[in-house]
Amino acid sequence: MSTKPTTTDLEWTELDQRAVDTVRVLAMDAVQKVGNGHPGTAMSLAPAAYLLFQKLMRHDPSDARWTGRDRFVLSPGHTSLTLYIQLYLSGYGLELEDLKAFRTWDSRTPGHPEYGHTAGVETTTGPLGQGIANAVGMAMAARYERGLFDPDAAPGTSPFDHTVWTIVSDGDLEEGVSAEASSLAGHQKLGNIVALYDDNHISIEGDTATALSEDVLGRYEAYGWHVQRIEQAPSGDFDVQALYEALKAAREETERPSLIAARTIIAWPAPNAQNTEASHGSALGEEEVAATKRVLGFDPDRDFELADEVLEHTRKAVDRGREARRAWEDGLAKWRGAGPDRAAEFDRISAGRLPEGWEKVLPSFPAGKDMATRKASGAVLKELGGVIPELWGGSADLAGSNNTTIDASSSFLPADNPLPEADPYGRTVHFGIREHAMGSTMNGIALHGNTRIYGGTFLVFSDYMRPAVRLAALMRLPVTYVWTHDSIGLGEDGPTHQPVEHLAALRAIPGLNVVRPADANETAIAWREIMRRHGDRPAPHGIALTRQNVPTYEPDEDAARGGYVMFEAEDSQGRECEPQVVLIATGSEVQLAVAARESLQAEGVPARVVSMPCLEWFEEQDQAWRERVLPPSVRARVAVEAGVGLTWHRYVGDAGRTVSLEHFGASADYKVLYREFGLTGEAVAAAARESIAAAGR
Repeated sequence: MSTKPTTTDLEWTELDQRAVDTVRVLAMDAVQKVGNGHPGTAMSLAPAAYLLFQKLMRHDPSDARWTGRDRFVLSPGHTSLTLYIQLYLSGYGLELEDLKAFRTWDSRTPGHPEYGHTAGVETTTGPLGQGIANAVGMAMAARYERGLFDPDAAPGTSPFDHTVWTIVSDGDLEEGVSAEASSLAGHQKLGNIVALYDDNHISIEGDTATALSEDVLGRYEAYGWHVQRIEQAPSGDFDVQALYEALKAAREETERPSLIAARTIIAWPAPNAQNTEASHGSALGEEEVAATKRVLGFDPDRDFELADEVLEHTRKAVDRGREARRAWEDGLAKWRGAGPDRAAEFDRISAGRLPEGWEKVLPSFPAGKDMATRKASGAVLKELGGVIPELWGGSADLAGSNNTTIDASSSFLPADNPLPEADPYGRTVHFGIREHAMGSTMNGIALHGNTRIYGGTFLVFSDYMRPAVRLAALMRLPVTYVWTHDSIGLGEDGPTHQPVEHLAALRAIPGLNVVRPADANETAIAWREIMRRHGDRPAPHGIALTRQNVPTYEPDEDAARGGYVMFEAEDSQGRECEPQVVLIATGSEVQLAVAARESLQAEGVPARVVSMPCLEWFEEQDQAWRERVLPPSVRARVAVEAGVGLTWHRYVGDAGRTVSLEHFGASADYKVLYREFGLTGEAVAAAARESIAAAGR
């Protein structure tokens, strides 16, 4: 087979073309074998993915987590074979048997790419729009990382300069989250992201004319992106030379993010299935697969046909990758020599370690003084920011309410932004009124590595973030959500802004830790525990905080265990004793449990108050601790929280009671709302008496 280049600007041989056609055959056969999947896009995108993995990306298949690598995000995760086949051909550890096991139990090639499951997969994609938003987050993280370690290097000269490549589909660009994220990327002038738009005009319901008629490139140009369009070759396939030149030009554009629209034919070159919606999400069928193989010059009677010389050719990516990594490591060694202090910081941060003695800066708040937990959180963040440079974040235009401004003099904004605090490497992120993209870009930031990200909004607007929060939990990403205004306690803004079902709904997400501290000191302890966990037990955390002032109690380190005895039951002599009833509460309702305890104790009813800031942390404790806090012998229990009581039934049992809110709120002062809706110490004490009676039957 000839290896002579067929173009002058790109080394594209007959062997390269055979490799691309092999990708198409493997995609057809993998879907045909399992009987379901998405072959069409993987077939049409084969030249583009091949160009990236074999000709353009800086990556090392022998070290999929190399810091200096380019990132690749396949936003339309349904075409996972587009990625899996390139990982196989490039040498990331997948083998032909893995492609044959596509979409089957325990395979390394699930239906959609899953982060942490398959080497070379940078993020879990599938829900459309999330991938491109992740890519924007990765690009943001790359810029902040550069600011941490090498801010003064000339463009393109730093070991921390790299490109984020992403493929996006019509479906991605129709989803609203992509608009939010793309607008943010344009505003931030993220010149390190390149998006290839697969403009194939096909979605599940047929031609995209059913739902899409806008000028996509015009929209992205208005966002501030560098845009290009490439047309098909006369054959109907990609014009490989034009695509290569467009991708290079996009990579070289460092002042703006780049979008390349490529008109493609889905399922190319299947004789009958091309350009059909059926090829989007269904196997082509044996006859069509055989016919396509004939068009491509493959044996229609052979499945998963792969010539040895093709695999040998594509696996040269391993050698190229090692060479690129060695060159990068040489540059990193020079960088280390020029700044040993920064090098030590890089080593610490990349290892996930926090600075020595960081906990000492955490404030302790005087008991007896009322303070909103959002205010306490802001004070904690400012102190942490002073000693943990990798910690950064902001808010969805609610920083003054969320108290998330870690440094008011330093905003993460491009250098030509008119604001005086603008700094490309700034600490405070202005996500804008884009909660959905904030969540998704935070995921990308966490996936990129080497920084710690948080983002804030009102708890009620976690609804806008939920798809990203779910994916963060699925991927076990160390992101922190600062959700303030956590109940009807926010008052006069009324039911549209008062979260009622949100705590229970968020706690239903597996792997998400929801922390609702009772007071300022629990808030400080919660932040300390979150920071620790993000080093060795990554998982997303949402910290739910009050707008209104709440009493401050003496700090108790056991708050980090998720649930603990805040006030013990006492007998008539003031001595600790076995409780007759256990009062369980979180957040601003802990004070109601404390008030109820005082009433019950005055009546001669020993009552224990359990503060339960994080159910997920509590459930991690051993049985001995859980039973110490909630003794099985005490069946009289009351749970109180200003939200739906769905969370609490398993803790109170058949004799227990819940003091909760099973309806929407109203517009009034928060003290009026608590009184009118029966969220009072008196109501908790009454529920305790009922539970004691029920337990005695």
